[in-house]
Amino acid sequence: PPPQIRVGLRQATDLKAEGTADPYARVSVSPQAGHRHETKVHRGTLCPMFEETCCFPVPQAELSRTTLQVRLLDFKRFSEHEALGELHLPLDTVDPQHVLERWYQLGPPGTAEPKQIGELCFSLRYVPGSGRLTVVVLEARGLSTGLAETYVKVQLILNQRKWRRKKTSTKKGTTTPYFNEAFTFLVPFSQLQSVDLVLAIWAHRLQFRAEPVGKVWLGPRASGQPLQHWADMLAHARRPIAQWHHLQPPREVDRALGLHPQRRLPRPRS
Repeated sequence: PPPQIRVGLRQATDLKAEGTADPYARVSVSPQAGHRHETKVHRGTLCPMFEETCCFPVPQAELSRTTLQVRLLDFKRFSEHEALGELHLPLDTVDPQHVLERWYQLGPPGTAEPKQIGELCFSLRYVPGSGRLTVVVLEARGLSTGLAETYVKVQLILNQRKWRRKKTSTKKGTTTPYFNEAFTFLVPFSQLQSVDLVLAIWAHRLQFRAEPVGKVWLGPRASGQPLQHWADMLAHARRPIAQWHHLQPPREVDRALGLHPQRRLPRPRS
């Protein structure tokens, strides 16, 4: 496996915002795509203590042209998250053989974020007594044009193996499909820490088979906003908690999930 860069995000101070903020950090390396870490959201503070660590695979030959990017954002449940500042640190300016811990000045927010592939809004509700997990798929926005038919798959994964799956009806010819469809799964409280929830937007392009456009992964192993949404659901049992989520590339989510292959049943002998 390629060598890894280990990034420990400690804290930020004196963030600039109107009043208070709900900051979180988005960490990535460029020019590599598909590797990103989001911290949990810290409520009502301009001096968040992150204390989170993430790793990025960076081949030795690419170290000199790789840049660490840290972006601070203010979490908004139903609107676009506001950028608070960002840091770009070329890795050829640090010694990767030694632990470097120091403060860096954040620069103004830039426009270097990768193009978004759309957003999905849904609500979560969990009733501990009955073990009923209800997912209401509400709507999507910002999808690319040229999608003939769009639908959402809702999948539960138990112990990194595919478990249960349902899907919405199909919406035709729109970049902002509205679903408002509810799905209920029975998940005993004892299994809740072993479950992953994945919502995926699938689409038919003209004369092509359906393919996943983007995915959202929630659960105790997730990070950033999805983990926060999962935690809010547990903290407010029996109450639906709705939120918009940015879609992530399907391959990125699949790689992070690390699913175990399903065992195939032996074929009957002829």
